[in-house]
Amino acid sequence: MSQENVEIAKRLVAALNQRDLDFFMQATTSDFEWFPALSAVEGEVFRGREGIDTYWGRLDEAWEDYRLVADEYRDLGDSVLILGRMVGRGRGSGVPVETPMGTLGDYRDGKCWRIRAYLNHGEALRAAGLAE
Repeated sequence: MSQENVEIAKRLVAALNQRDLDFFMQATTSDFEWFPALSAVEGEVFRGREGIDTYWGRLDEAWEDYRLVADEYRDLGDSVLILGRMVGRGRGSGVPVETPMGTLGDYRDGKCWRIRAYLNHGEALRAAGLAE
């Protein structure tokens, strides 16, 4: 099942980048939790469809362009670690941003039930129980 989780993770990244809410909802559980890394929403947890709607709405308010560029996927069984970078441009400022980003997605029954995001690869690796 773990390779299937990597494939789902790849499709979730594509769905986020394309704002494909329908696929994102199909690939996540009803009790899905998102722990974002971006400072505008840091500390908040977004749950279920309402949480995803709220989070994506905030991304669209803050960013003219926002995407996750995944450079590496690591199969960790029931989890998938993604190491890459966030690339975007601020909506108000037009300032381009590119920063490291790591996410740890947890899966059960063929769906993602939690995503934890980090603006530092080292933090993402530690959250996954891996040394840098």
